[in-house]
Amino acid sequence: MNAITTYTNARDPNSPLDIVPVTGTIGAEIRGVALSGDLDPATVQAIKDAVVRHKVVFFRNQHELDDARHEGFAALFGDPVAHPTVPVAEGSRYLLELDSKEGYAASSWHTDVTFVDAYPKGSILRAITIPEAGGDTVWANGETAYEGLPEPLRQLVNTLWATHTNLYDYAAALGNPARGSEDSVQRERIAQHRNVFASTVYETEHPVVRVHPVSGQRSLLLGHFVKGFVGLNQADSQRLFQILQDHITKPENVVRWRWQPGDVAFWDNQSTQHRAVADFGLQRRTLRRATIAGDVPVAIDGRNSRTVRKEKATQYEAV
Repeated sequence: MNAITTYTNARDPNSPLDIVPVTGTIGAEIRGVALSGDLDPATVQAIKDAVVRHKVVFFRNQHELDDARHEGFAALFGDPVAHPTVPVAEGSRYLLELDSKEGYAASSWHTDVTFVDAYPKGSILRAITIPEAGGDTVWANGETAYEGLPEPLRQLVNTLWATHTNLYDYAAALGNPARGSEDSVQRERIAQHRNVFASTVYETEHPVVRVHPVSGQRSLLLGHFVKGFVGLNQADSQRLFQILQDHITKPENVVRWRWQPGDVAFWDNQSTQHRAVADFGLQRRTLRRATIAGDVPVAIDGRNSRTVRKEKATQYEAV
C-alpha cells in the first residue's frame, strides 16, 4: 500500500499545494503560499479542500498579512462575519482581537460561536505578538472522535441534541489569571467579559452529531457552550458531557501548534474544537481572528438546529 494512504490525515496526492501533515489525525502545514485577497481560484479551492481534509491548516511567516489583507483573504472563502456580541478590533471590519495581556486566554475546549444556529464554518487566526514561551493552541478532530466511539455510545449520540448558550462558566473559560493577580481583579474581569460576551443571551439546540455540508462526514458537536442535553437533567448532562468531551480531546485526536509571529491557522469550525493554553504568565499574547459565515447544522435525521432564545441581558456585577 502506498504510504500516503495509510493514515487518516495523509495529504491528498492530487493537491497542488506543498502540504506537510503535523499529526496522523489532524493538522497540516501548507508551505509556499503568501496569503492575501488576490489568490487565484485554483489555490483558493486547494486550500478549501485542505481545510476540510486536515481540519486545521497552518501557514508560517505571513508577515505581510495586515488587517485589510486578512479580511480580504477570509472573503475568498465566504462571507466574513463579525462576532455577534463582541466589538470588532479597532480599524477592522470583521476581526476579533484576542489580546491576553493580563495572562488570560480562552483556555477551555470550544467550537466558535455555537450558541447561534448558523455558527461560522471557518476561522482564520493570525498571530501578532507571541510569548517567548507558552501560549500554544490545540485543536481536536470531532470526526475521528465520533468514529472512535464504542458502538453503544455512537447509537446514543446519533439521536442526542444539546442546548448551547453564551451564558456559561466564564471563570473556567478565561483560564487562570497570572500568579499575583488578586481575586477581586479576577472577579471584575469576569464581570466585564460576561457583560460584553453575553450582552445578548443566545440559546440554540444543535444535534450532538453534525453532518458536514461538504464531506458528508459525521462529527461530535460539543464544547464549553453546551448547557445541557435535551431531555436530560443537569446532573446526567454533566456526566455524559464529560464522557464525550474526553473522547474528543484524547491525545490521538489533537494537534498542538507552537505559534510564531506571522503564523496563520485556518480551521474547519464545523468539525473541530480548540483551546488556547494559558501557561504564559504575564507575557503578552495578541492574535486577530476572522470568521466565515456558516450553514445551520443538519442532524443525521435531516433536522436543522434552531435558536430557542435571543434576548438582551441584564448587567452582571462582580461580587
